[in-house]
Amino acid sequence: MGIWNQIQQYLFIKKEDPNAPKSAWMKYMHGMNRISLLMFLIAVLFIIIKQVVIPMFK
Repeated sequence: MGIWNQIQQYLFIKKEDPNAPKSAWMKYMHGMNRISLLMFLIAVLFIIIKQVVIPMFK
């Protein structure tokens, strides 16, 4: 499975593979990956706002 397919599945853009094995540990792992991916995107937005948008108004 490619990285883009995984990201799409984490963000609920694409449905999961119905043939993939399901276990509790896999659900926990996907949950942690979703949280870390969202935190990363929020941090990138924060850095962009801090470095680009705020200096434009000073």
